[in-house]
Amino acid sequence: MTFSSSGPSAPPIDIGIPAEQRQRIAEGLGRLLADSYVLYGKTHGFHWNVTGPMFNTLHLMFMDQYSELWTSLDVIAERIRALSCPAPFGGSSFAALASIPETQGVPPALEMVKELVMGHEAVARTARQVFELADATNDQPTADLLTQRLQVHEKTAWMLRSLLEG
Repeated sequence: MTFSSSGPSAPPIDIGIPAEQRQRIAEGLGRLLADSYVLYGKTHGFHWNVTGPMFNTLHLMFMDQYSELWTSLDVIAERIRALSCPAPFGGSSFAALASIPETQGVPPALEMVKELVMGHEAVARTARQVFELADATNDQPTADLLTQRLQVHEKTAWMLRSLLEG
């Protein structure tokens, strides 16, 4: 058996979702990846820079949150790749795709909490938009991923918001 110098070629992807729909879902997941990455960076930065009477509580809470976000980045990017599309990467790509603005300066602790609430809610909104695409194309793996992300972001937003009440 002989192979060309470029090696054998992979067969075209045939997972039951047409290429155009896979592309639209992957683009939505790219926005989710960008939002998650910006929120990860913001949360990690707040972890480093939080001060005040709630330092220990927030420092540890932010660490748990950025660790979870870091893990989610790979899951989202790998789903994009499973759809046979390139996963976006790099600061300028994420800045162009994200709905969450980066934070300028170091806000006070409770302002950090407020920004993270808004960030988690923004990621949830992005996930819901992509869910509609996944559901309409019968893409259960993406829908499952999005359901899991929605649970995390809605719960985290609730927990953070609780710190701002009363």
